[in-house]
Amino acid sequence: MNILISVIYTAIIAFLANSYALSSFLPVPAVLLGMIILAFLWIQFVPAYGLRKIHTMRLRVCQSGCQLLLLFIFSTVITVVFSVVGFVGGLPVGGIWERPFFWIAHSLIAFLVEAIVFWNGMIRVYATSVQLGIKLRVLGALLGLIPIAHLIMLGIIIHKARKEVKVEEAKIRLDEERRQEQICHTKYPILLVHGVFFRDTRYMNYWGRIPKELETNGARVYYGNQPSALSVADSARYLAGRIEEILAETGAEKINIIAHSKGGLDSRYAISKLGIADKVASLTTINTPHRGCEFAEYLLEKIPKSQQDAIANTYNRTLQRLGDPQTDFMAAVRDLTSSACCELNRQVEDAPNVYYQSVGSQMNVPRGGRFPLNFTSRLVARFDGPNDGLVGEDSFIWGDRYENLTVKGTRGISHGDMIDLNRENYDAFDVREYYVSLVSELREHGF
Repeated sequence: MNILISVIYTAIIAFLANSYALSSFLPVPAVLLGMIILAFLWIQFVPAYGLRKIHTMRLRVCQSGCQLLLLFIFSTVITVVFSVVGFVGGLPVGGIWERPFFWIAHSLIAFLVEAIVFWNGMIRVYATSVQLGIKLRVLGALLGLIPIAHLIMLGIIIHKARKEVKVEEAKIRLDEERRQEQICHTKYPILLVHGVFFRDTRYMNYWGRIPKELETNGARVYYGNQPSALSVADSARYLAGRIEEILAETGAEKINIIAHSKGGLDSRYAISKLGIADKVASLTTINTPHRGCEFAEYLLEKIPKSQQDAIANTYNRTLQRLGDPQTDFMAAVRDLTSSACCELNRQVEDAPNVYYQSVGSQMNVPRGGRFPLNFTSRLVARFDGPNDGLVGEDSFIWGDRYENLTVKGTRGISHGDMIDLNRENYDAFDVREYYVSLVSELREHGF
């Protein structure tokens, strides 16, 4: 049915685009032309069949935009073939040398009709697709006027957007099928603790689409809300206070912590040193540098102190203006070095009644990550070996259970991929589903 409707829609657009030339040798009643125009306008509003089966308005608009772009391609091919045949005199009205103004008028009408279809589709896709990202959007604009390249780019945009609709629809259907199971409804709430140089904000969630996916499947999710850059000890004090707040708000006895990067060090310190061990059921660290980063140590040794201070002061002032109440850039960086983490591990002992587990990932080749991880990965490898773009694999391991995530191919899984930083659908690794399985396992453990 979809194919049949697409053929009909294509025929309507192509007929209208070529109606001026057709009307000169085929009788086209005014009523029929009016119906064609109304049908064309209808297509601009409802370009795709079966949109009601798609669950969200964003995905419906994206899918309709893809359909319009496909209709544009098909109808443009017909229009170009028709026009070329007409230009060379293959139609009863005469060629372009005999009737130049006629064919100029025809070309203008055809261009206008096809332009309406194209821009309607492109605006819909650009406005609703998440997976296109900034890079593809910019490339689409830059290559739009380059022959051949613009067709290739258009094909990539359509493929990417259609795949996004397919993947997101599958995710929605999966969540609907298991909604009653509430597989992420753990005994204790989930506290997500961010890493260094980020904050938990309403409009720029550090954890991407992960919290929503967990909540859809029954989880009660809270955030650490600690400042973006402090020493491990100072960040831990914020976390300890935050845990007290959450327990008072929910009435829960304990909490499950899932912490990324430096957040794992902050959480370990809070549990061991700040008297909240009996209020934490589990700690899951994600790509945390438990043994520090040799690369960070090297940078601190090589970069002059004056430059370090300049960078730190700029960062601290900027973040404070943006509402971060307390920041200490250099304290945060120093606590990520291998020597600082070695001392931390000597002082901070695991609480016997807390379940500790850890997860790590690695990039397969430097170019597999987004900037700046594609740049830092090669440098980190010289000091820390296989890494996720920032942290070496050997540094991830902590607790009763460790899982190393890797995939085949040239990309791998980066430090940012593990928190859905770029909101990117990745065929080899579904980060949202991974966290669902992680939290559901906590539930099975009784946490």
